Amino acid sequence: MPISWFRGGATVVWVAGVAGMIISSVNGNNNGWVVTFGCTTAVAALCVFSATTATRRDRIDVFEDADAERLEDRVQSLVEAGADESVVRGLVRDALRLGRRTDPSNV
Repeated sequence: MPISWFRGGATVVWVAGVAGMIISSVNGNNNGWVVTFGCTTAVAALCVFSATTATRRDRIDVFEDADAERLEDRVQSLVEAGADESVVRGLVRDALRLGRRTDPSNV
C-alpha cells in the first residue's frame, strides 16, 4: 500500500474527528464523545506526522557539506593532475544542473 493512501486515510479520520468533536460538543455536550473524537483525531494527526517524517527524503546539511567537500577534493585533484580548472568546474556545474532537472524530489 503506498504511503499516500495511509496519509490520505489518516487525514480523512482527522477531519472526521474534528467534525465529530464539534457536533458532539454542540449536540448535548457529551464529554465522553468529545474526548473519544479528540483522541481519535490526535492519533490520526500523529500518524500523518510520523508517516511524513519517516518518508522524508531530504538530507541534513551535514551530509551535503561532506559531499561538497569530497567533490571539491576531487576537482582539486583533477586540477593538480593537469586538467584545466575552468573546464572541470564547468563540467561540475553542468552535471549539477542536469541532476536538478531530473531529480523528482526537487519539484
